[in-house]
Amino acid sequence: MSEKIDAVNKETSAIMQVLSAYKVAIYEKNVNAFIELYDSNARVFDTWNIWLYENVDARSPVINAWLGGLGSERVTVNFDNVLVTHSDDLAMVTAVGTYAAMSLEGVELRSMQNRFTWALRFSDKGWKIIHEHTSVPIANDLTAKLIRDL
Repeated sequence: MSEKIDAVNKETSAIMQVLSAYKVAIYEKNVNAFIELYDSNARVFDTWNIWLYENVDARSPVINAWLGGLGSERVTVNFDNVLVTHSDDLAMVTAVGTYAAMSLEGVELRSMQNRFTWALRFSDKGWKIIHEHTSVPIANDLTAKLIRDL
């Protein structure tokens, strides 16, 4: 039984490393490192402008524009309410991500929260994101405004 628990903890740790690599890639504005987290055929339901990207090639220009357009700002990402469920070669991660734009002086300029779900698959390249779904809740009133912070 202990060996099975150790194996589960090892895989959960490996999956959590994908979240860490995501945070680092964004903070360092490293487009290539960011894109490497995704399977080449990853399907992404995004919150912004275009709702669906069918593969990494379709999404790469948007990632380049985002990270390349930050100028001197950096973006920090923090994950809360992380839940990891996995088998040997498939995993699901759900979380709330807080994205904060930071000035060179370390002052938070703006922030927002996203709910997201990742589906990951394990292969000879390690854990790769094969599906991502992000969302922001909408107020349940006549305004239908986005609720940007939980």
